[in-house]
Amino acid sequence: MAVTKNIIKQPKAQVQVQVTMPWADVEPKWNETLQKMSAEVELAGFRKGTAPLNMVEQQLSTRLSDEVVKVIMPQALIEALQGTNIVPIDYPKYQSIQFQKGTDLVFTALLTERPAVTVGEYKTIKVARPAQKTITDEEVAKVIDDIFKRWKLRQPQTPTPAQSTPVPAAPQSGGSLSFNAPADTTQPASPDSLREASSGQGGPQATPAQAAASQAPDDNFAKAVGANSLEDLKTKIKTDLENEAKYNNELDYEEAILQEVEKITTVDIPDILVSDELSRMMLSLQRNVTDRGLLLDEYLKSQGKTQESLKNEWRPQAEKNVRMELGLSEVARAENVNITDQELQAEIDKIQDNRVKSQFNSQEPRLHLRHALRQTKTLNLLKTLVK
Repeated sequence: MAVTKNIIKQPKAQVQVQVTMPWADVEPKWNETLQKMSAEVELAGFRKGTAPLNMVEQQLSTRLSDEVVKVIMPQALIEALQGTNIVPIDYPKYQSIQFQKGTDLVFTALLTERPAVTVGEYKTIKVARPAQKTITDEEVAKVIDDIFKRWKLRQPQTPTPAQSTPVPAAPQSGGSLSFNAPADTTQPASPDSLREASSGQGGPQATPAQAAASQAPDDNFAKAVGANSLEDLKTKIKTDLENEAKYNNELDYEEAILQEVEKITTVDIPDILVSDELSRMMLSLQRNVTDRGLLLDEYLKSQGKTQESLKNEWRPQAEKNVRMELGLSEVARAENVNITDQELQAEIDKIQDNRVKSQFNSQEPRLHLRHALRQTKTLNLLKTLVK
């Protein structure tokens, strides 16, 4: 396959590729496509798939040329990009297509390439770790009071068999798929998990008499939500709050590092990456709204906003997020940070849900996970440098 090309680079990593493929290279694909499509064509006087090819060709008309173009343009574009340093990051848009049987195929492809990224002296970044928050007795008392009020409201009229569940709940892995969780910590059990115990399902039920007698948090209440005593419940809640504070402290520290990386990253951000980030942010909002039992459109209406107006507000932050992501990727490249197949598989093996795990049998989810793990490993590297 021999193509001629004219590549024009434009701002924001946009690339215009003008391609010409000689008819001699197109003709084999034309004949192959005609043969394939003829099997489904019915003409008067002929059984399905037996009509002469010249008659089938006439019957198919532009359908045949459209099919040939659809198949051969991506191949021609790949050929045109060979030997260049252009790495597309989105699907090409084809335009100005000129083609008919016996003539050269001429078209223009518009695509976005991976942008050039420059990161300053990241090894000299200095970030102070935020001071660790101290959990006060008042904060513990407030959580206990909240649990107690829920517990009182949800006491069943008829006692139910006890099903003991330890409190607090076991920590769940924070994962490493985004920067919404520290790179090397696990998500602590939230005080909300303790509150859930107050539904009456988290521990042995108090008798009606005990429930009626408990007008303030006491040992009976504490045992009902899974603790050994009120003092034991206070200890558990304080530990949980301390773990949550430590987790959030790590998040703040990592965010501060990433902010510094973003400041020293220079890149002409492609519009497609900003658009993708805005879509991700909108999806995150939709999930949060749905978790509250609302519809996104209803929520936006109550706020006097539309999706479009909200995206306009978010655009500066979306650009920062993309710049941060690209900067971290460039640090990973400079430091030769990679994820081995063994590391990737080990992360997949941690997934308990077989349905979710099976999704990683496909290539694209594995690529996304490998990238996320690489970014996490790079962030951990930066944490050793900024100390």
